[in-house]
Amino acid sequence: MSTQPGDLQAALRQLPAVDEALRIARVARLAARTGRAEATGLVRRALDGLRREIAEGQLEPATLAERVGPEALAERVEALFTAERKRGLHRVVNVTGVVLNTGIGRAPVHAEVAAHMGMAAGSFCILEVDRASGKRNRRDDHLSRLLSQLTGCEAAIAVNNNAAAAFLCLNAFAHGGECVVSRGELVEIGGSFRVPDVMAQAGVALAEVGTTNRTRIADYRGAVNERTKLLMKVHTSNFRVVGFTEEVSMAELAALGRELELPTVFDLGSGLFEQEGLAPLPDLGGETAVHEAVASGLDVVSFSGDKLFGGPQAGILVGKRAAIEALRANPVYRAMRLDKSALAGLEATLQLLIDGRGDELPTRRMLRLSAQELRPVAERLAARIAAIPSLSAEVRADRSQPGSGSAPDVFLDSFSVRVSSDVHSPEALARRLRMGEPAVFARISDGALTCDPRTLLEGDEDRLVTAFEQIAGGAAG
Repeated sequence: MSTQPGDLQAALRQLPAVDEALRIARVARLAARTGRAEATGLVRRALDGLRREIAEGQLEPATLAERVGPEALAERVEALFTAERKRGLHRVVNVTGVVLNTGIGRAPVHAEVAAHMGMAAGSFCILEVDRASGKRNRRDDHLSRLLSQLTGCEAAIAVNNNAAAAFLCLNAFAHGGECVVSRGELVEIGGSFRVPDVMAQAGVALAEVGTTNRTRIADYRGAVNERTKLLMKVHTSNFRVVGFTEEVSMAELAALGRELELPTVFDLGSGLFEQEGLAPLPDLGGETAVHEAVASGLDVVSFSGDKLFGGPQAGILVGKRAAIEALRANPVYRAMRLDKSALAGLEATLQLLIDGRGDELPTRRMLRLSAQELRPVAERLAARIAAIPSLSAEVRADRSQPGSGSAPDVFLDSFSVRVSSDVHSPEALARRLRMGEPAVFARISDGALTCDPRTLLEGDEDRLVTAFEQIAGGAAG
């Protein structure tokens, strides 16, 4: 629709002033609830949106008065308020089947871990003081002892994520010099995090050796010169090179480092723990366990806290005492170290593993669920969803994934529920689930909304059914 200049100005004059809009009863009630400043911002956004629609000819003259009237404007302001409140961190029901889903928070921590983190956040806590003497100490001394007990390392520290751990190693060991890395390990992970770029920011020159598919220890040795300061391995995260391949083992790299008196680092990434007393996880495609990496003799091994380890976000660095102390002494470490809540979560997660309760960690439990265990859950869910008006559901054999770069080529047999609506397309249904309360993240597979019960936490089954009931109730209304 084409709008003439005179018509445009006449239409714009129908919009109320901000102060006038704030006096609309429903808007005034909202302002009393949220504060005048936020309500004023919402009103301005609502009016700006209407101005754009008028300028673009989206509002018919016949309906303009109604669309800019008090009730319609109040409804628009309330909708903006609701959308704003749904931003940020909110609890989500995960039925994507991806256990470590980066978009919705990766590993959920054990209930006792969450409580310990809440204690640290909500009160004063012992952080950098010795309880017996009252003198100041280092905040992660206890963490180091726990990790030494669990992995066999000599010492350990932790920073805010594994990308920070990699940067810290590069900056501490190789700043102003070269780091030797295999070409097959120069990866890019989520968020455009590229190993060569991180090296450059850390003040390190890259010396890439070997080929994409084959690198030998002789390639590392041949690249070493007077500028070489670090030998490094990197977990390939979201991809695998298969077929005619060869890579340098951890033990080979550690031995070369000792021979040449160069530090050796393995950015292990996934944080797989396997130990006596833990039920084995399914085959994860050759993921290296942390204790194996430590036992190889490498100076430093780093890994994520919120992947296969199953704890809060962190970059955990374990290894030789001298190497860990060099990392601790680097000024960058202070900028990256953990706050009290994350530190409390790591300590509590490690204590569960040490106490032989590691199988209770949600990530390990989800990964270990068999298709036979999941089938009755899927059947029960399908029956409950199919009982909701306008919805139908059926159970299908399916596959889940570990996620977040852990075992990228591994799929776990599962059973999922395919949900259809008489009213909404799969895409519309998925969006309504995401925007609902509780929010639900499912996936679209083969043209249908799919819910995989592998990633349900305690109480999530009822939350999921409630979410579908609310959508059906809205559709019926």
